[in-house]
Order: sequence, then structure tokens, then C-alpha cells
Amino acid sequence: RGLNVYTTLVSTEQQVAYQAVRAQILDYDRRYGYRGPEAFVDLAKDASDEKLEDALQDIADSDELHAAIVLEASPKQVRLYRAGGERVTISEDGLKFVARLLSDNAPASQRIRRGAVVRLSKDEKGRWQFAQLPQVESALVSADPRSGAIRALVGGFEFSRNQFNRVTQSLRQPGSSFKPFIYSAALEKGFTAATIINDAPLTFTATQTGSEPWEPKNYDGKFDGPMRLRTALAKSKNLASARSLQASTPQYAQDYVSRFGFDPKLHPPYLTMALGAGNVTLMQMLGAYSVFANGGFRVTPYFIDRVEDDKGTLLVTSQPQIAGESAERIIDARNAFIMTSLMRDVVRIGTATRALRLKRGDLAGKTGTTNEFVDAWFAGYQPTLVAVAWMGFDQPRTLGRNETGGSAALPIWIDYMAVALKNVPEEPLSPPQGVIAIQVNPDTGLRISEGGLSEYFYQEFPPPGANLGDKLPEEALGQVF
Repeated sequence: RGLNVYTTLVSTEQQVAYQAVRAQILDYDRRYGYRGPEAFVDLAKDASDEKLEDALQDIADSDELHAAIVLEASPKQVRLYRAGGERVTISEDGLKFVARLLSDNAPASQRIRRGAVVRLSKDEKGRWQFAQLPQVESALVSADPRSGAIRALVGGFEFSRNQFNRVTQSLRQPGSSFKPFIYSAALEKGFTAATIINDAPLTFTATQTGSEPWEPKNYDGKFDGPMRLRTALAKSKNLASARSLQASTPQYAQDYVSRFGFDPKLHPPYLTMALGAGNVTLMQMLGAYSVFANGGFRVTPYFIDRVEDDKGTLLVTSQPQIAGESAERIIDARNAFIMTSLMRDVVRIGTATRALRLKRGDLAGKTGTTNEFVDAWFAGYQPTLVAVAWMGFDQPRTLGRNETGGSAALPIWIDYMAVALKNVPEEPLSPPQGVIAIQVNPDTGLRISEGGLSEYFYQEFPPPGANLGDKLPEEALGQVF
């Protein structure tokens, strides 16, 4: 009908998001070695250009990954044919990635030999090298947290290969990237950023978990004892998160996270919720983190701005809910402020310090890694932009040892933000009305007159006092922590 559809996407940001997703996928895939040719073409009777062109006709290039057929292969040199009649010769460093499968001892189904269909790409110096189509997937979505206008959305490695949109359609466990919502609920139940929580072993019964007995562990396998909530989130301590949920109750937390747009049915009210054992989409995470970024308002992510007919007549226009104007407030501005302060420490001293290379002081966020390294997440924001990155396999399986949110997903987020925030002024964090800063003992979280750390509190809930030299009192641990 000649309709013109205008999206909210920013073309430069969409392109850099696409490149960031692909680059990290290819980098990950290369770390785990070459799997072998995609197929084999019988060249015994006919190796004419026509035969080679016919064989490559149904094998599309994937941007920088070009299809080619091996004409001759040895451990020292491989000659190949590319569509259009181009002959390519690769030797020396260009063979390192596939050296294992150039040997006569390699399995026949994986060996690079005459007739093998492979992928090539160019290195930073423009030289051809071996590559392969990846098996792992990734996605990124970003938006303006003040309105929900989506600025970039990449649902996977390549649309033409697989139209499944991992931003909107894929339900995955968020792991520790869900902890901010658990701690936000705890703040509403009287916790503070200085509340002492014991990072010590815990055992839960099948009744408490809803499935089977559970003894949560920290990523490093260590327990650091009593610590402030701020430190617990920065270091992503699982036991501290479980204890805070135990105190505020899973039932309360289940209801609380629904405010952010999460489906409570996908987050059963058990203590495993503290470690992100429920299921979310990237789009849900985008909307939920926008609440912290915009000061407590729920906005709905959208990507169609308006639709006009062929004469320019406006047919449909979006009417987004704007934070601070028409959008519903779902959490106290003080809660959003303190959570942002906590998540800025995740970047400054916690599990997301890689983001410091952006050289900004206004970044906040949280890494997420699920059991057995199946899902890797980073959700983070600046006051004008929120973005969520994820990596994993469509059929869930481990990404590999130490493939955490900080190593597998955060680099995507960094590459995107480096461009998206290039000319955006840094914004300081200003406390809203009703927030006070008080000096506290770093070991007990109790108020002292001097020599401690400055921490933020709700005005009506200041911390009790103590002397800096005091030992950790039992009451400082609260009710059950």
C-alpha cells in the first residue's frame, strides 16, 4: 500500500550493535576451535568453474564469512575457490586455526581436503584466513529509559540464517543479573545499603526451594563472612542474596518483581529466585532496568514511532508513557537512586570493571551467569540509555568454564556503549529528596561520627550508632542474616 513505517531505531547504533554481537560471537567461537568443513563436494570427475559455481550457488555468504571450496590442501598450504572465479591461497599463520584438521590423521568427516566447503574471512591486515559459522548465539537491545524508545535491537547472529528473535521470543534464566530486583525488594522491607549480611554456607530443604535440597555456592567457591549489602551486590555473593530474599520472603519478592514487568508465574516464590532461577526475555530485562535508570517509572519499550501512507498522511503514531510525566511510578525514587548507586559500584569495583575502559563514572549495571555457565548476561545503563546483552546456545548447554557474564556478554555491551555514548555528557548521581548520607563503620554498617564510609539511607531509616572500634555486634546482622 506504499506505507512508510518510521522506527525509533538509530541507524548508527543499530549497525554497531549488530557488529558488536557478531564480533563477540566469532571471538567466542574461535576460542573453542575449528569443527570442520560444512559439507563436501565431489570433484573427482568434474572440477570446472561451472561445477564449483553451481556448488556455491546455494551457500550464501554471511557478511564477512565467505563460502569457498578447497581445491588442494596440505599442512603447509590450502588453495580454494570463491564464487565469481576468485582463487585464494592460504598458508602459514592463516592455517593455525585449522592446522589440526589438515593432518592425514584427522577424522575423514572433519578433515580439510579437496572438495571441502569452508568459510573464509579477512584478518585486520586484509589477509584471508579460515573461519566458520558459529553455533553459539547472542543478542542485544537498547532503549531510552525515559520513554522506552528502542534504539538498537539485534536478535541473533544473522536474520537470514534464523529468524528467531532472542530479544523478544527467548525465555532464559537471568542468573545474577536478576539480583538488583531482589535487593530492591529488600530495601522496601527495611534493608539498607549498609545492612550486614552474612556470606556463609546455607542449606535449604526441598520445601524451601520447591524442588530439591539446595546448598548454594558462590562463583569462587569461597565465603567471606559478614559484609555490607553494597559489597555483596558488587561481588555478586549468592549466599548474601539468598539471605536477603529469605528475610523479605519469596512471596513478597514474587509480587514485587511483577511491578517491573516480569511474569510472576515464571518466578516461583522459592529461594532460588535470589539467584535468577526464573525465566525472562531480554525485552523484559530492558524495561525492568529502565526503571532504575529513570528514577522509578515503568516505561514500555517500543520501536514503531509512526506510520504514514504514500501521501504523508499520519495513520498511526506512538504515544509512549514518559518517565516523570505520564508513566506510572512503581518504586520510590530513593529506591531507584540507591540501587543505581549500588550498581555503579558493580562497574567501579565489582564484577563489571571491564566497563571502566569507557572512562565514564555514570555507568551502572549487573553481570549474570547461570549454573554451569549456560547463560551469560550484562544489563546496564546510563541515565539516557539502557542496554542488555546476552550470550548462550539456543538449545541450552554450557558455554564453557569461566564464560561468565563479565567475559562473554559485557564486551558486547561495552562495544555498543562506546559508540552510543560517545558524545553524551557524563551525568553525576544526585540524591532525591528524602535520602541522607551518613558515615558508617565499614565492618558493621553502623553509624559513626568520623573515619568511616559515606553511605546513603532513607531519611526515616538512619542506621543505629556505634564506635569505629566496636566488634561486629549480633544485632548488626539483623533478623536472619
